[in-house]
Amino acid sequence: MIKLDVDPVRFGQNFVGSEAFTALFQEGMELVEETAAYLDGPGREESRLLQREASVAYASESMRLTTRLMQIASWLLLQRAVAEGEITPDQARAEKARVRLNSHDTTTTLVEYEALPARLRELIGLATRLHARILHLERLLAEAAEAPPLPQEPNPVALQLGMLERAFCSAE
Repeated sequence: MIKLDVDPVRFGQNFVGSEAFTALFQEGMELVEETAAYLDGPGREESRLLQREASVAYASESMRLTTRLMQIASWLLLQRAVAEGEITPDQARAEKARVRLNSHDTTTTLVEYEALPARLRELIGLATRLHARILHLERLLAEAAEAPPLPQEPNPVALQLGMLERAFCSAE
């Protein structure tokens, strides 16, 4: 027998426990590690070779990148804590006030940006795309949390199935 009198699945309730979230978490943490390794190693060497204007842009963009990645990592860790039952979704919402997933405007000009090392530009692009995806997910999760409960209207499919069941059961 098919039971259709259940509430629809809400995105936010299931996303943090999904394989998609696990993949997103892994991607975010790997990007944090890659960026740290680059900035502490090859990036440091490459920054020493830059002209003064590009060197200032490098410092600014690397700080902006690091800040963005720390915000991403904080958001991901908070969501994972919810998925693993370490905190409730309500506690996570309270903690989110500390995790600011805002956009980061840059004063770096296109010429300065193009003078940056290719690997730094690549990492900035990856972090920006990941940040945009997380902002989108955060909006979906917030909307799901704020959505009023769905009204318990009769399910038209369940009504039709009930009529068919009564018709065939009474015919026996």
